[in-house]
Amino acid sequence: MNIVLVSVKVKAGARKETIEKVSDTKFKISVREKPEGNQANHRVIELLARHFQVTQKSIRIVKGHHSPSKIFTIKI
Repeated sequence: MNIVLVSVKVKAGARKETIEKVSDTKFKISVREKPEGNQANHRVIELLARHFQVTQKSIRIVKGHHSPSKIFTIKI
């Protein structure tokens, strides 16, 4: 099992959901959910899980819980 660090720039409250792969470990993600109540973070985890084809439990936020720039660990 490998652990990958992924850097994500999140835009919460966007009109349209998008995932833009900047590099292998950098993404720009827009989600419709608001940043309140951790809703946007949960949606970003859902989208990353779908992209990397892993379960949501395999993904953790390690930095940037309350910031648009976040770092995730993904167990692949």
